[in-house]
Amino acid sequence: MEGSQQRDGGEGVAGQEPGGGGLRLGRDMGLWSAVSLIAGCVIGSGIFMSPQGVLVYMGSPGASLVVWALCGLLATLAALCYAELGTLVPESGGEYAYILRTFGSLPAFLVIYTFVLVGRPAAIAAISLSFAKYVMVPLYPGCSSLPQAVLKGVAATCILLLMLVNCWSSRMATTLMNVCTITKVLSLLVIMGGGAVVLGQGRGRVQALLFTFHNTSQQAGHIGMAFYQGLWSFDGWNSLNCVMEELKNPNQNLVWALMIAIPLVTGLYILVNISYLLVLSPREILSSDAMAVSWGNQVLGAWAWLVPLAVALSTFGSANGTFFSGSRVCYVAAREGHMPRLLSMVHVHRLTPAPALLFTTMVALVLVILGSFNPIVNFLSFLSWLTYGTTISCLLYLRMKKKSLPRPYKVPTIIPAIMLPASLYLVLAPIIDQPQIDFLYVLLFLLSGFLVYFLFVYFRCQPKCLQVATLHLQLLLEVVPTTKNAD
Repeated sequence: MEGSQQRDGGEGVAGQEPGGGGLRLGRDMGLWSAVSLIAGCVIGSGIFMSPQGVLVYMGSPGASLVVWALCGLLATLAALCYAELGTLVPESGGEYAYILRTFGSLPAFLVIYTFVLVGRPAAIAAISLSFAKYVMVPLYPGCSSLPQAVLKGVAATCILLLMLVNCWSSRMATTLMNVCTITKVLSLLVIMGGGAVVLGQGRGRVQALLFTFHNTSQQAGHIGMAFYQGLWSFDGWNSLNCVMEELKNPNQNLVWALMIAIPLVTGLYILVNISYLLVLSPREILSSDAMAVSWGNQVLGAWAWLVPLAVALSTFGSANGTFFSGSRVCYVAAREGHMPRLLSMVHVHRLTPAPALLFTTMVALVLVILGSFNPIVNFLSFLSWLTYGTTISCLLYLRMKKKSLPRPYKVPTIIPAIMLPASLYLVLAPIIDQPQIDFLYVLLFLLSGFLVYFLFVYFRCQPKCLQVATLHLQLLLEVVPTTKNAD
């Protein structure tokens, strides 16, 4: 992202409010920086890990490819709905901002409650566990499973390092994201090219692809869980909506960035999955802890070590992008009074949202210690599509109740009309078909949000000790509040 402003020798995304009124975000992000942000957040661990999960639930390679294509289509259609919402509500914060301006304070609080305490930290935890797997696989050749203590230790180290980078300098964080984006695209191109070479040499598993739909699962719950795994690989398609206050010419660049980045990523994902299926048998895919590494061992020979290195850099960059966009949502919510005031502050010299980053780090570390990859993905996907469905309903509501609002971009009504039931299916099908105790935990967590909202937001119960702690932490961290960016 270009043009990060400086103050007192520090680097960051904030700038001085005209007239000395405080700190604000600089509108410095152009079209290609926006495309890079979306691609950098989307391409991470999913394409190197989730093909295994999709195949487990669908039961056949052909059905898996269909799921990947439909996941890309769903992400594209949802992004078009978000593009219109982004022009109607030109604020940072994504789903939180749209639900707040449409349905009011309580639904928006429940969104930010799940986002800050579970959603964003869970995404960082899952990506960091993927990073750890690819770092550790070359050190444990031939092992069917990796030591969990070592795996989680490496994931925790990844999280702490990214926290330091993002707290130290936003410019350093964005440079790291751009470098990792280039690396991850190149790694996908290598996998695609390797599959084409194998096919050209007649060594591909073409015969297996002829029976590609054999043993396809027909259970609605399995299909829903397969979509959870595939859509995890597209998570981050909405990241640009979280930083709208930093985007130049948002009415135009938001739509163009989404329409460039998501179809491009979808095409890459489908071709990479075909390459996997040409080289690896379904049994090899299901038994591999790191699919891309297994692919590299069969195709690249002595150069196979490049694959885990490239994938590790890819997942590292994706976690970094998640930190970057997530911190913006956190301080927007704090600015609206839905989170502790401390989380809306930035460092006076570094101009980085240090309190929000520190809080997210602590929660992510807890999830790394307690969880594993697939449960985190399913838990996060359930919460995400519950939120996406609510956000898309905002668009339909505004279409009916606020017809006179100016709309620089308008998506065909059929698209949100399709996406809303699709979101409901992704939320309800796994619960109805295969009820799990994890879904009860989600429900109890959401119900706890009502108690927290009425206690701390509606009735404004603020213990004096909390106010004193905020003051001391503000002095210790050297942070100050931000102001809303003017158009």
